[in-house]
Formats: sequence, C-alpha cells, structure tokens
Amino acid sequence: MWAALASVAFIVVQVGIFLAWPPPRDSRGFFELLLDNPVLGVVALDGLYILSNLLAFLLYLALAVALWRVSRSAVVIALAFGVLGMAAYMASPRPVEMLSLATAYGQASDAERVALIAVGDGMLATWTGTAFDVYYFFNLATLLIFAILMFRTPVFRRSTAIFGLIAAALMAVPSNFGMAGVVFALLSLVPWAVFAVLVARDLRRLVAPSERGAVNAPGRGG
Repeated sequence: MWAALASVAFIVVQVGIFLAWPPPRDSRGFFELLLDNPVLGVVALDGLYILSNLLAFLLYLALAVALWRVSRSAVVIALAFGVLGMAAYMASPRPVEMLSLATAYGQASDAERVALIAVGDGMLATWTGTAFDVYYFFNLATLLIFAILMFRTPVFRRSTAIFGLIAAALMAVPSNFGMAGVVFALLSLVPWAVFAVLVARDLRRLVAPSERGAVNAPGRGG
C-alpha cells in the first residue's frame, strides 16, 4: 500500500522537475548540467523514475497476492511480463555512466571532448532504445492483465480496474515515439497515479478486518 503511494509521490516530483527544468536535448547539455548540478542531472536522467518503478513492482507483487485466487495462471503470466519488463528497464537508464563521462568531459581537451560527446550520444540512444520499449510494452501487458482480473473479484472496486485499463491503453505508445509518445506518456501518468492510490485504498480495506481481528483477539494466558 505504502509502495503505491510512494511511487505516486516520486512521479509527481519527477514530473514537477521535468516541467520546471526541462532536460537537455543532447549529451553535451547533459554533461554541462551534470557538472553544474549533479543531483538535477541524475534526476533528469530518470534517477527518481528508477525508484518509482521499483515501488511500482512492489505494487504488482501485492496485486499478484490479492488476485492469486482469481486466476493463478494469469497472475503468473502478468508477473512474468512484469519481471522481464522491469529487468529490461533497469538495464536502460544511464545516470551513473553519464555522470562518469561528464566528469571526464570537464577535465578533457577540446579533441577529447568530441570523442566523449559521441560516447554520450550512444549512451542516450541506448537509454531509450530497445530495452526501454520492451519495458514499456511488457509493463502494459502486466497492468492490462491485472486490471482485467480485478473485474472478477470483489476485493477491488470497478473504478480501480477502469483506471488501470485507461493507464494501460495510454502506455501503447512509448515515450520515445516522438512528440506523440511524450504526450501519451504524460497522459498515462494521471490514470496510473489514480490507479495506484485506489489500489492502496482497496488493499487497505482488505487488510483492515484482519488487523482489527488481531487487535481484538483474546491473548493467551500463561
């Protein structure tokens, strides 16, 4: 539950920083940003989004437990997509590599800087390359399966499942697909955030009776 809310908080912070300080468009800009403000540079390279995704995966694990009795096979498939997609994503960001290159860039000669910029351009290309798209589509599959399963259990409210479906639909266009991808990515964050909050609410409602039962249960006498 708390993982869902923390994931939303990280997303809000990441989007706020993105709007206030748009990320550079090339490796030279990232190098200069990392040298001037390393923290902001790492955030611009999806530093917070890495943490947000880890928390989102914990949310998926909680959903897997809650939906296990609905369809074990579907839950296993959803988790398989989730694990593979998350592994693909964790292989794509390059904040540490870019920070290392920026440090070298700051100490390099003009000729060396040309070579470092070329390396940085390659890093940025792999950041939003094949692994990133695999993560996007596999995450879509995971969310779609879980949202469909939610309609088949009273544990989750219908509104929760609907927001999950909307978020999954908006993930059909990865953020690296030009301006359309950026628009879809930003739009998908709204239903995803609502979905995460609703999931936290529904899971809280699910565990609340057991917590009350534990508190009210008579203790064992010695």
